[in-house]
Amino acid sequence: MTFGERLSAVFADRGQLCVGIDPHESLLVEWGLAGATGARDFGLRVVEAAAGRAGIVKPQVAFYERFGAAGISALEEVLAAARAAGLLVIADAKRGDIGSTMAGYAAAWTGEGPLAADAVTVSPYLGSASLAETNTTARAAGAGLFLLAATSNPEAAELQTARTASGATVAATIVERVREWNTGETLGSTGVVIGATVDLDALGLDRESLVGVPILAPGFGAQGARYADVRDLFGPATGGVLLSASRSILAAGPVDIASAIATQAAEVAEAVAA
Repeated sequence: MTFGERLSAVFADRGQLCVGIDPHESLLVEWGLAGATGARDFGLRVVEAAAGRAGIVKPQVAFYERFGAAGISALEEVLAAARAAGLLVIADAKRGDIGSTMAGYAAAWTGEGPLAADAVTVSPYLGSASLAETNTTARAAGAGLFLLAATSNPEAAELQTARTASGATVAATIVERVREWNTGETLGSTGVVIGATVDLDALGLDRESLVGVPILAPGFGAQGARYADVRDLFGPATGGVLLSASRSILAAGPVDIASAIATQAAEVAEAVAA
């Protein structure tokens, strides 16, 4: 199956909530954990809580990399546990480079090694065409990519709202590249990252053009976006949105996280069905 087909199956079976696995230092303290071992235990507890209650998890790679080799080892365990639990795993690594370097990243995150995930976030800001080989590699492995298109950090606007020679915004140009790669697929295997708190109109993004494109949408919960507003935000493209939340779920702590995931998964289901 392609990544798009697997994602569609997860949506149908377990919904569109994406649970972030972000072992911030402050959260590790709140959970009574520390260091690389704490990040490992944190991730494994989130995986255990998500299994059977949600279908998608998104480990933030940076919070494991900060511990060096021990952190990478911890991340490998979390990734393996999540996939063994039947969860669709998106590695939030935001890699972006050219040539053989990007080929190395593609092999690491979408291949058969210990860091392999079902999909990985990538940066197209060395030119979206620089990711063409990565896209091919991921598809050959049945994996997916999510290209950063319209991120929620304010400083991104100077680049993402800039106009190309065609008159389209940079964000819209990235979406168009992804649409080309997804030709012939009902739900594509290549997606985009669009923050749930951004103004799509200001970014020159046509909601109709997003139909059939997987949209990883961080920003729900602690960052201010509400599940109930997802149809207002994404319109006809809502069926392809992964509604991502991290802190609003993780703040529930190790005792109540399973309940928090179940509650928010139900809220997401209601919102996308509205």
